[in-house]
Amino acid sequence: MAITKYSKQDPWRELFEFPSLQLFDTVSRLLSEPRSQRPWSPAVDILETDDAVILKADLPEVDPKDVDIQIENDTLTLKGERKFEKEQKGVGYHRIERGYGSFARYFTLPETVDTDKVKAEYKSGVLTITLPKKEVAKPKAVKVEVAKE
Repeated sequence: MAITKYSKQDPWRELFEFPSLQLFDTVSRLLSEPRSQRPWSPAVDILETDDAVILKADLPEVDPKDVDIQIENDTLTLKGERKFEKEQKGVGYHRIERGYGSFARYFTLPETVDTDKVKAEYKSGVLTITLPKKEVAKPKAVKVEVAKE
């Protein structure tokens, strides 16, 4: 085992020069930056009913005019931007944890979705996109009668 002599002035110097700790320092620095400078992505729930696939995206304080929804080649694209509130005179932030800036989410749609009948609604900060199923994809119940002998 090698014996290393440490300087009395800075015995921890070599420890902090260790590469894995530099990684932790980088991550720590990124986490301490205001989220307005880091990318964000809205949380999305996707659920399916007999009649439709429903996508719900959390977009609090996002102006619906700043949201773009497109469907092309069985891919739904959801893009938008949550703008940072301009600082007011005499107001200073102690902490900024919410994300701001542009976002883009992409979802592959099943072939059963009727892309001509898609509807979107924005209410209370939640964007709901309803993707109706094609008639051929909806489950059908067929009643079978049993013949008595």
